[in-house]
Amino acid sequence: MVRYVFRPPADVAAGLLSLPWHLPLEVWEDSRLVEIRHRGTSRHVVRFVADAGRLYALKEIQEPLARREYRLLRHLNAVGIPSVEPLGIVVDRGEHEGLALDAVLCTCFLEYSTTYRSLYSDPHRPRPTDRLLDALVELLVRLHLAGFFWGDCSLSNTLFRLDAGSLQAIFVDAETSELHPGLTEGQREHDVDLAFERVGGELMDLLAAGQLPSDAEPVSLAQEIPERYHRLWSALSEDVIVHPEDQRYRIAERLRRLNELGFDADEVELISADDGYRLRIRTRVAEPGQHRMRLQALTGIDAQENQARRLLNDIAGYRSHLERKEGGRLPMTAVAARWMTDVYDKVARLMPAELSARLHPAEVFHEVLEHRWFLSEAAGRDVGTTAAARSYFETVLPTVPEQMVPGPER
Repeated sequence: MVRYVFRPPADVAAGLLSLPWHLPLEVWEDSRLVEIRHRGTSRHVVRFVADAGRLYALKEIQEPLARREYRLLRHLNAVGIPSVEPLGIVVDRGEHEGLALDAVLCTCFLEYSTTYRSLYSDPHRPRPTDRLLDALVELLVRLHLAGFFWGDCSLSNTLFRLDAGSLQAIFVDAETSELHPGLTEGQREHDVDLAFERVGGELMDLLAAGQLPSDAEPVSLAQEIPERYHRLWSALSEDVIVHPEDQRYRIAERLRRLNELGFDADEVELISADDGYRLRIRTRVAEPGQHRMRLQALTGIDAQENQARRLLNDIAGYRSHLERKEGGRLPMTAVAARWMTDVYDKVARLMPAELSARLHPAEVFHEVLEHRWFLSEAAGRDVGTTAAARSYFETVLPTVPEQMVPGPER
């Protein structure tokens, strides 16, 4: 008896139940089957089905591997790493011509996604090699930060989405992947080496098909993967020396850079060194909506996600300042309470009453932090939040148009 293990809401895939699961995928004949142009290669039989306006990818694979891949994909979805959405698995499919049928892993096909072969097959589009490698490396770094060993990093195991001139890489195949609390340097380097080998071979195939410029050298291009990976990994994980008088400004600068790269700080640590303090930031991949919930739990402030992330960054910098000053670790709840009194409320009290309707309070504080950063850059030192707030309220906020806020009817 065929058994279906679908992620809720299961009614999304109700139409799939009528497919001929008692037959091998390769012999299916059904009006809902569709062909995907320029699809990637796979060591398993993969078919695509359109049902109720949605497209699904079905992969025939041994049951233990199907269950494992389904679980890993669900984890990646939960922590916000770009990956295909797992729908479920189909098991206990019986036998066909005396052989037991494998399980089938069902995933939702990503709309507006494409393969690397499709990107190179369009004669009217510039060859996207540079953006393609950057997107693949960023995805690999995100996976490693989450303790995820890919095991088969390649262009074929990745889908891509065009995003205003850039590319986003999306993880597809978790068959060879492993999840760990954290990865060793050896595990990361092994993954990078595999990426170099796989991508080099794929670029050679493109060159043989006339889809790379004739002067392109696949091996040289593939060698850029380790270089790009190590450059990004260093930007996210290397220690920086800061001096006591500039520590809050430098911490804010480093966190700002991490956010620009699309990453977040898990923990900020200052370690005494001969030439100042060594700033160490443990980086991680953020879960969707977590900053807003975290800030509200710590301070009661209701902010948007990006506003909350910026305020949490400032609290993290303030915590490092207090711990250096007081010589010991402090709980985040206590730090947040002191930050509210010593930093946030002081800025709020400086705001002119006639300007209070210009922006949301959390946005005002974010703007003050931005203004502090620019003033500190110009001065070459940390000017402090209070001085930055006074300058902001005098020179910037008066130029901001009033926002539409609830008020009495007129």
